[in-house]
Amino acid sequence: MGAEGYGCAGRAGQEPGTGNLRKEFWTGAFREGRQAAFSEHVILPELIEEFCRELAAEERSPATIEKYRRDVKALLRFLGETGAVSKERMVSYKEDLLKRYAVSSVNSMLAAANSFLKSRGWYECTVKSVRVQREAFRCREKELSRKEYSRLLEAAGKKKSKRLYFVMQALCSTGIRVSELPFITVEALKKKRARVHLKGKTRWVLLPTELCAQLKVYAARCGIREGSIFVTGSGKTLDRSNILHEMKAVCGKAQVERGKVFPHNLRHLFACTYYDREKDLSRLADLLGHSSVNTTRIYTRVSGEEQARQIDGLGLVEEGRKKTA
Repeated sequence: MGAEGYGCAGRAGQEPGTGNLRKEFWTGAFREGRQAAFSEHVILPELIEEFCRELAAEERSPATIEKYRRDVKALLRFLGETGAVSKERMVSYKEDLLKRYAVSSVNSMLAAANSFLKSRGWYECTVKSVRVQREAFRCREKELSRKEYSRLLEAAGKKKSKRLYFVMQALCSTGIRVSELPFITVEALKKKRARVHLKGKTRWVLLPTELCAQLKVYAARCGIREGSIFVTGSGKTLDRSNILHEMKAVCGKAQVERGKVFPHNLRHLFACTYYDREKDLSRLADLLGHSSVNTTRIYTRVSGEEQARQIDGLGLVEEGRKKTA
């Protein structure tokens, strides 16, 4: 019996080798179909809201949820009417962001977009963050000095409402984040410490004695007998946009560059002041609520001017007059 008798040539009436051709055809079709499916991922407004509900279920803060919503909507605007997203489109989006924003902002927006894409299972569309080399020294042009801070306080103190004046002192004298400000309550002032609970973590923040004394007077004048000290006129918690807007409004009178004036720079001033005085990195990490001292290490960097003096002091460049003598 020939080989054909055992079916080695394929099914009856099938030419030799056509089985492999059919297999190759279906493999190619499957691959093309898969690629088409990948390219047809579409971001819809309802998917963004579903994503935000998932973040809420994970106990993310309202501010974080709102930021993620805003960043994913920014991606949707870039994608256009179809909302179709792919790896190629994400790479283009990344390049577009780099033309318009600082690297830190780009990475923050990409992190939100990637988080959304992963929540949908669209892992193949995610992109890498922009690698940033750590700066060797602190940039004075971006830092808020003690004198500038004092001028901001003076300008805020002249306003009819003293809320901003005390908000800035609370942020700068404790090093807390804006999101932690609601935990400074009437009850916390009595204990001179605030119990902060965010993102599943709890820590105690020490409140300076003088700050507590002044805030007690402020609370009494505002009729605040319990709960958070810093609230809006309607009793709602202050958010970052409220504080940022008010801080920017006093820049002119304080003669401080607008680019230096934002809430987080008060936390930065606290950290730099503490480390310059105490040189205790581990304790500073505790005060700031950092899980790792590596995060805190940014505050150990000297200024560019100081580093320049250190480099000049090495004496490794021969003086010109000695060479020409």
